Amino acid sequence: MKTFTRVMPHLFTRNGCALLIAGLLALASAGAQADPGTVKLQINGMVCAFCAQGIEKRLTKMPEIGPLYINLAQKVVAIEPKAGLRIDVEKVRTEITDAGYDVVKIETVPKTVAAIRAEMKARK
Repeated sequence: MKTFTRVMPHLFTRNGCALLIAGLLALASAGAQADPGTVKLQINGMVCAFCAQGIEKRLTKMPEIGPLYINLAQKVVAIEPKAGLRIDVEKVRTEITDAGYDVVKIETVPKTVAAIRAEMKARK
């Protein structure tokens, strides 16, 4: 710590601390804006519970996949990344197509998987 204060003493003044904190807040907010959020996919060929289960198993094996929701009736898969991770959409598309299904549409939505689940259940 002494070396750091010798090299950058201005960071430890009142104005320097304010600048450091402002910089850290800017970095944190930039990271939050860059977070891809929930990915919602429209899938063709998913016609039964076994199909949905197969997709779920493949996706949950991916290390970046957090909460997941599959709506068989509307042929929708919604996935959230685990904290601090990003979803590689092309990797997800490959997993689903390799399982024998067609990915018709992919979109990033500013909702949680829980919100999508509640929204879709309300439509029934």
